[in-house]
Amino acid sequence: MFRQLILLTLGKVKGVQVVAEFGLGLPGLEYCLKEKPDMLVVDLMLPDTNGLDIAREVRRAVPDMKILVITAHPSERLPSDLMALGVNGYVDKTEPIEYVLSAVETVRAGGMFFASRVRAKSGAPLPAGAKRPLDVPLTDREQEIARLVAAGQMSKEIAAKLNLSVRTVEKHRANIMEKVGVREVASLTRWCIQVGLVDN
Repeated sequence: MFRQLILLTLGKVKGVQVVAEFGLGLPGLEYCLKEKPDMLVVDLMLPDTNGLDIAREVRRAVPDMKILVITAHPSERLPSDLMALGVNGYVDKTEPIEYVLSAVETVRAGGMFFASRVRAKSGAPLPAGAKRPLDVPLTDREQEIARLVAAGQMSKEIAAKLNLSVRTVEKHRANIMEKVGVREVASLTRWCIQVGLVDN
């Protein structure tokens, strides 16, 4: 039933065509390795295998394929585990279905989208073997503000610290979110950790 809901949801995304769907993981993996679609949307828990294993194999064999993971079993470690595998996005099934739409659109545009009600512990290190940090497409000022946002500071606090107006900080924050391809602070924080803007 959830798979059918996802299919209906994806059908609403302009420019997206669902080329195949599978109830089992291994046939889906075989299809991805052979046909190489632009994006894979995979459940973490499948009857015959684990979505992490599928993501790992797809990322190894088809580096350019975008991967979005959906799960009803979020955990504190999962976001960092998925990022270490090179997954582009992750949505908790308990979130509104609109999150899937947002995630697909963000990931298609080259961004990252991580949304879950379980937040990663601050200070949790990325697993061994994490990917090389990405190039940071931000100005020095934007990097400075991104670090402060990731540290949990509000726009008013950042404005006072950097001697800027709140409006200027808000504009920088919007630009940062757009450049990075995320829509909420939790995803921006994880991105900052991944690219090395802030310490693990």
